[in-house]
Amino acid sequence: MRFLSTLRVATLLGVALFTTACASGGARVSASPSSPAALRIYHVKSKQFVPFNQFAADIAAYDIVFFGEQHDDPATHAAEHAVLAALGNKRPHVVLSLEMFERDVQPLLDQYLAGTISEANFLAGSRPWDRYATDYRPMVELARVRGWPVVASNVPRRLASAVGRAGLALLDTINRGDRRYMAAEHSCPKDKYYTNFVAAMGGHGPGGASSSSSMADRFYEAQCAKDEAMAEALVAAWRAAPAGSIALHVDGAFHSDYGLGTAERARRRAPNAKTVVLTAVPTKDLARPDVAAHADKAEYLLFTRAPL
Repeated sequence: MRFLSTLRVATLLGVALFTTACASGGARVSASPSSPAALRIYHVKSKQFVPFNQFAADIAAYDIVFFGEQHDDPATHAAEHAVLAALGNKRPHVVLSLEMFERDVQPLLDQYLAGTISEANFLAGSRPWDRYATDYRPMVELARVRGWPVVASNVPRRLASAVGRAGLALLDTINRGDRRYMAAEHSCPKDKYYTNFVAAMGGHGPGGASSSSSMADRFYEAQCAKDEAMAEALVAAWRAAPAGSIALHVDGAFHSDYGLGTAERARRRAPNAKTVVLTAVPTKDLARPDVAAHADKAEYLLFTRAPL
């Protein structure tokens, strides 16, 4: 088995778990986009490609929709906006939950949605991800226009980083103010999700040196802390929404692929909710996407044209 050096593990974790950056400028928002041109949707159960309208009608029958994105793919973000708009056309109320905002900035997000602070002030204090203007602003603005709640679901980066250093034992020592931004309950078994996490980090696993294994486990616990926080915030907002609401949670695909991570933890909290997982798969050839390589990841594969 190939093992990562301490530096490589830390570098990968920084990219995979704790990326954040400054905001960009404004962008025009379409209130009701049609299906993006660079998109093909494959329904795994029926083993066929389906038109966007059929896909939208099908997923609108669920309670919670998980959209696993590829962060650097513009076509993925266009598809997210189209999915959100389509759900809003078919259901009376939508809850939008985003990995891209952390739980401690929820008050600022609520104030912006209510129109009591400017967008500039909102962005100055909410630590939006890089390319917010092009990638996520369209969804936030659509929610604002429609009066939908937007959930800042992620655990604050500084707390996730602290768990990555100390493990979940940190929860017994942090102050009450910080503890409220973490999930009330945590489960972090060494299951398939753990195996996938280790593989994503380059094959570093528990069979290596004890110090390296301990580090990998702490990083995995930080990943679990993020999933638990997002699931808790998402389910709480969905339960608090008006009857008949549907929730769309957008996260990096690793957090919800295979129905694991955030998706699994949300189902634990809302076992009677009907959930569906979508995953975006950028591909160079939309005419011949590799369905077999991704069929286990989600109920719907959203193939996009990969950027050059």
